[in-house]
Amino acid sequence: MLRDMSWLIRKTLKNTFRSKLSWFVYLGLPLVGVLISTLLYSNSNSGILRIGIVNNDGHQVITQDAIRFIQGLNQVEITMTDEQTLRSDIVANKLDSGLIFDPGFAVSVQDGNPKRINLVSVKGAQVTIYVKSLLQSYISNVAAIGKGTNGDHTAFDRIYSEYSKQSFKLTSESVSDSSNVRDMTYQSIGFLITFMMFSAVNLSELILKDKENRTFLRLLSSPVSARTYVLSNVVVNALIILLQILVTVFLMKSVFHIDSGIPYGQLVPILLLFGLASIGLSLLIVAFAKSSQAAGAMQNLIITPTCLLSGCFFPIGIMPNAVQKISNFLPQHWLLDSIDKLQHGEGFGSLGLNLAILIAFTAAFALIAIYRFGRNNDTRLFV
Repeated sequence: MLRDMSWLIRKTLKNTFRSKLSWFVYLGLPLVGVLISTLLYSNSNSGILRIGIVNNDGHQVITQDAIRFIQGLNQVEITMTDEQTLRSDIVANKLDSGLIFDPGFAVSVQDGNPKRINLVSVKGAQVTIYVKSLLQSYISNVAAIGKGTNGDHTAFDRIYSEYSKQSFKLTSESVSDSSNVRDMTYQSIGFLITFMMFSAVNLSELILKDKENRTFLRLLSSPVSARTYVLSNVVVNALIILLQILVTVFLMKSVFHIDSGIPYGQLVPILLLFGLASIGLSLLIVAFAKSSQAAGAMQNLIITPTCLLSGCFFPIGIMPNAVQKISNFLPQHWLLDSIDKLQHGEGFGSLGLNLAILIAFTAAFALIAIYRFGRNNDTRLFV
């Protein structure tokens, strides 16, 4: 059996990589995905926070001082605009976020109960938190003067004037921002697992193609058993997926200089476990498909939508909560969740649930495929 399997593995590998196109499909496309991720995230953050400011409070001194305070922050570039232009510029990515000072803002601060400043952004709290925290601290100090003077505007003006003359020195140090590297790694892995799934189905599809061209029947007339034939296909599938993982992960770090922050000893086994789940899914598709064309159609209907819902093409966090809940039923989600946890410093031992779910997906796909092969009169010769 081992000799027959070894011969089938060599034969499948030789036939698979005989064409130059196969080299590109199995090894080139994952690298294209890494390159796309690099282009998407390498220039996504220039270091300058572009903020649009809408002043609906007129020329009030407190409001003008608050605007000057924002202008004086490091790595901040402000643009005075109106509310309609502000929102259109944020959508067009001309601005990162916006601040809107409503009428009566200065008076409310002077009374000790400052109105809420409207912050507008489509990029989430990571963009607004820096300006928001510093500005709230500044306004709270001024509002404290208003509370202390109990509505005495003369006293407020005198104390506020003295407060404004004070010079405060802020010492800051820059630290490297690793968020882009994490996002780049996350997206690269997303593209990699998508191509892994397509590769697994394409290789398992060889079973249907060999049956269609009668090669499978000729093999059965030799000492080679159907079980050995299918098992050899699984081994070839696993070898090519492992090669995809090793080449992609190595080139990510050595050529594209993307340091995922995850040791190879942890990253590769998780990806390989997902690769086994992909092989199980590919066998399931082959078991239900009547022809190689049907298998190709089924893989497009299954793999592309599930990868989209799992966050392989863009971060899952930007999707609605309903979609995020659906992704919990997909194996891609649990792999990407494992990568995210490792990047945020959690230990490999904390991934027990994720790994168990991936193993369960693998076993479920394989068992259903075996059952289908046994029950389907058209494919029962595979087992």
